[in-house]
Amino acid sequence: MLAIIQLGLGAQSITLAEQGAMPDTTGLYRDREDSLSATVLSATRSGSYLPRGKDIRAEVITAAGLCKMACCNLAESFENSASVTVGYSDAITGARQIRLLGQNGIYTQMLDENRPVMRGLSAPFGLNYVPGQWLESIQIAKGVTSVINGVESMTGQINMEHRKPTDEKPLYIQASVMNDTKTDLNVISSLQLDEMEKWSTVILGHVSGNFEAMDMNADGFMDDPRQLQLNLSNRWLYFDPDGMQVRFGVRAIQDRRTGGQMAADGWRSDILNRSLGAYAKVGVPLNEDNTRNAAAVLDYTLQDMDSDFGPRVYDARQHSAFINLLYQDQSRESHHFTLGLSAMYDLYDETFQGTGSRTPLLDAGAFGEYTFRAEDKLSVITGLRADLFTAAGATMPRISPRLTVRWMPNEAIVLRANGGRGLRFSTPLTDNLGVLSTGKLLTGELTSHPLEDAWTFGGNATWYIGGHSDHYLSLDVFHTGFSEQMLVDYTDDNRICFYTLSSLDGGRSTTDNLQLDYSITPVRGLTLTLTGRLTDARQTLTYQGGSDIKPMTSLYKGVFNAQYATRLQKWIFDFTASVNGPCKMWAFMDYDRSPVYPLLYAQITKRFKGFDIYAGGENLTGFTQKNPIIGADNPYAAGFDASCIWGPLMGVRLYAGVRMTIWKME
Repeated sequence: MLAIIQLGLGAQSITLAEQGAMPDTTGLYRDREDSLSATVLSATRSGSYLPRGKDIRAEVITAAGLCKMACCNLAESFENSASVTVGYSDAITGARQIRLLGQNGIYTQMLDENRPVMRGLSAPFGLNYVPGQWLESIQIAKGVTSVINGVESMTGQINMEHRKPTDEKPLYIQASVMNDTKTDLNVISSLQLDEMEKWSTVILGHVSGNFEAMDMNADGFMDDPRQLQLNLSNRWLYFDPDGMQVRFGVRAIQDRRTGGQMAADGWRSDILNRSLGAYAKVGVPLNEDNTRNAAAVLDYTLQDMDSDFGPRVYDARQHSAFINLLYQDQSRESHHFTLGLSAMYDLYDETFQGTGSRTPLLDAGAFGEYTFRAEDKLSVITGLRADLFTAAGATMPRISPRLTVRWMPNEAIVLRANGGRGLRFSTPLTDNLGVLSTGKLLTGELTSHPLEDAWTFGGNATWYIGGHSDHYLSLDVFHTGFSEQMLVDYTDDNRICFYTLSSLDGGRSTTDNLQLDYSITPVRGLTLTLTGRLTDARQTLTYQGGSDIKPMTSLYKGVFNAQYATRLQKWIFDFTASVNGPCKMWAFMDYDRSPVYPLLYAQITKRFKGFDIYAGGENLTGFTQKNPIIGADNPYAAGFDASCIWGPLMGVRLYAGVRMTIWKME
């Protein structure tokens, strides 16, 4: 179960649900204290922490953590985390991608308040479309998680908590500008519309742009595409005193970005993304104390992408619909049950280089989840899903078991273990959009949608030193193994091949992860965090010279973060340093491994009554990947390749911004 948190800049409210006493897997009863009958405690948290009471090892990036960076979007929110690695998919489009447990972000299920998002066409740019200032918190859960939202979580889940309609902030404004002309503006308004506060709404608006083309490495290509994004969301909550809740909302996005050569008549990439989505959640209590309830979650998204990559044209449209029907019984103190039915339907219309395809994909299933709790000492969650996956007229039944165990032998030690199966349909072109920024011949299973199948097992041990929640040592160990996976392989003769790996044919695709976290608050106001991660990623690839080391996956990463806040948090100082280990290159490249490189970030915030002013810098070492575009002098040749990215593309970036809040007046 993912954390349930309500946060301010330097403080947060912790509900009993966050402590694991009353899980709310639907996310319906999240920001109404009266619906939880919860005691609300006030506490101060650092930018990220590990909750002691959560069943699954979940790293929480708080609202304070979201303000540590320029944090223009979700991708930039993970720079302080060694768990999640963020990089560019290519050197042209500005699309960002994450890695968790050594696997691409497509194997991490993204949730918007427990609704699956960023799937298919929306995945390549989805991280860019979530403004950091729209969020209250992010919860990063490693390994397989609950079966309630499907089984697409193979390496973990990232759940986003947005600002709530019930926030007592009629107006919040944030604006920032970078030295490369990247500009962001966010305007957020939460309103309670009647005296009984039955109806409330939040309006979230975002405008960002990168208006000046720059070429700092003098390769003739823009370092970052020129871009203009418009993003608007409206979320509603209806709360009945009898306990029924209805949540619904709409969202629209338009993003145009132009990258490529600086010359007006040169090689260009033009991408227009448009999205329209709507959702509804209905929760109905079935008894007086709401220990039995029923819920329905519905979601629809239309995603449209028109794109040119030099001479290549890729146009696509995706209709996605999701429905989840649930019954929860928490009437017994130690035994909780959740039963439900769900379906996810995707319809893809794709045209690539003049060839069109229309593909419907369906995942319909039934699930059950049982939770046993022995006070705070022990919890066991067993989940089981039975799904029918349908693609190209073929129906594939699958059973997905999952198990999570948490044991607290004493107040200072928490031991966790979880494991199970994950399944998802592959969408080869959108999962690997960076390959379109090449001149190479794309061959193989470009339009097929194989059902990828993986098992993940792992555990976590956390020692809260002295029993303090802000002083801990944590160790994670996880293993992921694929029995079916879509692979992308680069050859020496300028081809990129798509094919399906199967363990039944002797193929191998595995990752082993080891991570150590240490956090301490030596004096009041100062928090120090040190994190290190090792990754051993193996993959059987036909054209990589017999090596089974997975290309473009860093061997290790270390992160050190120091944050100091003066009394009453009038001044906040934040510093982050990371060291990024080498990764193996593709066999066709001129060098075998990338170098080890450091990154530095710093920020200073001055807080006044009602507003903050902040300034900072990213990548202060100025390190960038040399010659990120292979064959930049001849982009129409077969050897042109902008997709082999392992390091930063932008040098030193300085920024300044302001945050202003108008609080509700009594």
